[in-house]
Order: sequence, then C-alpha cells, then structure tokens
Amino acid sequence: MKVRESGMPEAGMWNTFFDPVAILDAMSLTGEVRDAVDFGCGYGTFAIPAAKRIQGTLHAFDVEPTMIEASRCCAKQEHVRNVQLHLHDFLTDGTGLDVASMDYVMLFNILHTEEPLRLLREAYRILVPDGRVAVIHWNYDPKTPRGPPLAIRPRPVDCSRWIKATGFTIEKEHIDLPPYHYGILARKGNA
Repeated sequence: MKVRESGMPEAGMWNTFFDPVAILDAMSLTGEVRDAVDFGCGYGTFAIPAAKRIQGTLHAFDVEPTMIEASRCCAKQEHVRNVQLHLHDFLTDGTGLDVASMDYVMLFNILHTEEPLRLLREAYRILVPDGRVAVIHWNYDPKTPRGPPLAIRPRPVDCSRWIKATGFTIEKEHIDLPPYHYGILARKGNA
C-alpha cells in the first residue's frame, strides 16, 4: 500500500530539500547505533548517509521498485555495503524484522499515512529496549515547496501525540530542521 500523496519529484529536486548529514546529526544518529531501519527509503537520501555512520546493517524499505533501484544505485556509487534493501509493503505487512532487533528507526516524511499508529507500532515492535525512533516531517506551512497537502500533513503536536500513544518516551519534542522540516526523537520505554 502506498502512502497517500506519495508521488516523488525527480531526485535532483528532492535532494535540494534536505541536508541529510545535518538532519541525521540533529536526530542523534551516531556511530554507536548498530542496526537501523528506514521506512520508505525513496532515493536513499537518508538511508545511505545513515548506513555510513552505523556499525551494523541499515534496512531500507520501500514499496516502489524504482525507489529500491535508486537506493541500490546510490549505495553502489557511494561504496556502501551495509544496506539491505527490501521491496516490501511494510504498511500492510510490517517489516518482517525480528522483535526487539533494531537500535534506531527512521520515519521520515511518512506519518501522513492513513494509519500513522500502525507504522509507529511496527517501529516499537522491532526496536530494542531503549532504542530510538526518529520522526521528521514537513513543516505545517503552505509555503513549503513540497510535502503532502495540509489537510493530511501532520503537525508536530499530532506526531507527538501518536508517538506517546504508542508507548514511546519523547526525548526531544521539537527539533528545527531548516528550511522545511521539524523532527521529534523518542525512545522505547522510559528515558
């Protein structure tokens, strides 16, 4: 199942909206992380830089074969070998990863799905105790050059509410990620 309003612009345009290294720094993805997951990896914008900084494997999921191929090409070009790409409907079927097996989950620009709690529950299921979930999304601002329509675009308060409802403890409530995004960082269990 595709995330509603999930059409991607061409890669060159998409990559102008982010500074992946700065975002991953702000979202506390460090070399201490062993295994991580990217839900909806797209062009590999975050998956490939994330894989470069972790110790173990980065599991990158997408439902679009073209996005998996784009991520594969990016990984090859960057000589990144610790990425496992999964062409898989994680929205409907979950990730298939083992319970409590991942240290870090990225939910980047994806919680405008019709069932955000479903994604957060899967993140919770696969995270080790004290593992982190990182959420970023487009600012709730009609002037952003991209992003889902405001009618389905989550505000930070929506994401925080969903994160807490799933059982996570929020570490950082609002991380400013200029020019167009915000982030929230949470842990499984008590901080």
